[in-house]
Amino acid sequence: MLDTAIGFFQNGGPFMYPIGLVLVVGLAVALERWIFLTVAKGSNRRAFDRILPLLRKKDYNGVVEIARSSQAPVGRIIASGLARMQQTPRREEIEYAMEEGVMEAVPRLEKRTAYIATLANIATLLGLLGTIMGLIAAFTAVAEADPSEKATLLSQSISVAMNTTAFGLMAAIPLLLLHTSIQNKTNEIIDSLEMAGVKCLNILSASALSGAAKPQSAAAPAGAPKSPAR
Repeated sequence: MLDTAIGFFQNGGPFMYPIGLVLVVGLAVALERWIFLTVAKGSNRRAFDRILPLLRKKDYNGVVEIARSSQAPVGRIIASGLARMQQTPRREEIEYAMEEGVMEAVPRLEKRTAYIATLANIATLLGLLGTIMGLIAAFTAVAEADPSEKATLLSQSISVAMNTTAFGLMAAIPLLLLHTSIQNKTNEIIDSLEMAGVKCLNILSASALSGAAKPQSAAAPAGAPKSPAR
């Protein structure tokens, strides 16, 4: 089987090498993205599980410590909302700050993912180009060959030329599948960030409103009658 694969690769011509290079680069990018997203998903879950109880206890210093130490995107998003809450208690302002944090995290999650689909398309096009160039060379050789050998030579040349198209598709199909899988994994992480942001936003906005209401309720209204001394 190994000899068959080696013969298939060698008979494909020079275009088999760039297709192989594209496949290797695409697999390397896909592996790097998969590891990065897996680590990011786990760190987000662990950070959120630690941050949520602290938010409910209003231990904001602890939240900031976790955000700095974990480097998880969800920690930075919640820290952005917490920083804005200290400036204004308005829910809209806190939400805008957390949305900015999500927008900063998304490019890091989607980084280089589009390269995988691009490399899959390049592999397909290189395979087609190799086939066309092989057919041109085949017809040129057949035109100069002995008439009795033309049919055999043409069939052999076409068979060899088709190797590049087959190899291009063999490289493109797994790359496209990997791209779809990684894109779905990225979308899951983004959705989880948005869901975590909404949960924390509700807690932060409630804390901000209660903190703003306490000074007003504590102060007596102007002109209010004093209670008689006993």
